[in-house]
Amino acid sequence: MKVIYNGEKDRNFKEVLGEFIPSLAEKDDKIVYLDSDLANCIGMGKFITNHPDRGFDCGIAEANMIGIASGLSSAGFKPIVHTFGPFASRRCFDQVFLSAGYAGNSVTVIGTDAGVCAAMNGGTHMPFEDAALYRVIPNAYIFDIADTVQLKSVLKQCVDIQGVKYLRMGRKQNFKMYEEGSEFTPGKGVVVCEYGKDAAIFAAGIMVAKAIDAANKLKEEGINVTVVDLFTWKPLDEELIVSLAKSCGAVVTAENHNRVNGMFSAVTDVLALNCPVPAAAVGVEDRYGQVGPQDFLEEEYGLTAENIIEKVKAVIARK
Repeated sequence: MKVIYNGEKDRNFKEVLGEFIPSLAEKDDKIVYLDSDLANCIGMGKFITNHPDRGFDCGIAEANMIGIASGLSSAGFKPIVHTFGPFASRRCFDQVFLSAGYAGNSVTVIGTDAGVCAAMNGGTHMPFEDAALYRVIPNAYIFDIADTVQLKSVLKQCVDIQGVKYLRMGRKQNFKMYEEGSEFTPGKGVVVCEYGKDAAIFAAGIMVAKAIDAANKLKEEGINVTVVDLFTWKPLDEELIVSLAKSCGAVVTAENHNRVNGMFSAVTDVLALNCPVPAAAVGVEDRYGQVGPQDFLEEEYGLTAENIIEKVKAVIARK
């Protein structure tokens, strides 16, 4: 694995999904795809048209879609399900919990336009709570995807992982983070920047690039931090979290999510039980979403490198 982040934009997530899911299905005839009237939003409309026995548009009926996917899983298929983040989580939560999780079925759920990535679709489509819901499902997996290379590695593994898997990401561009062909192990964080032990920053999704930007600016000021892409929120890489907390003595998390019951909560649960240290969060504070361009929303909700820098300095002062 090689980190190649230099500020260059990646391909659109939706373009890669529209290519990669069909390529997986071509290699494995047990893979089926379900969507809730949004297939064209990620380039899967053609697959549904050309493969009516393996691609299903369930309409704007997300709960029913999860029920169908769970039934297909019980019949031996490997369903991949897509809709926007809020509809992939709170709208169909009961069905995901019972029909998939409790019943022992395996469903891979993709929730796109997570958090501020929903942008102009506005507050109704802007989930800051999606991962929090999936966190309470026993044995579920949660992934917050940083770039399309990571997406491909995680998704191809998810179809063969038992149980509920939730992938949250944008639909459009983020930054290139990893060299093509890099592979990722679910449940293991990735150290993307290792300047020193003044503090540890755990970030995920769109916040990984911002955390690296923050680390570079802090280094210029003589503050040396380590940045981890904690792309798996559940199960967490507890060993890495505890190790860095002990060696750095201060932790900051950065997430495109409500910090309550999000990654900050997950990380501090680990710290409270194993290694309490000063900690701070860069995340959405107890607010609803709103309409706006993504860069505006990032500033509005404090999802910035500058906010990460401020929080790092604050936790270091508490050491």
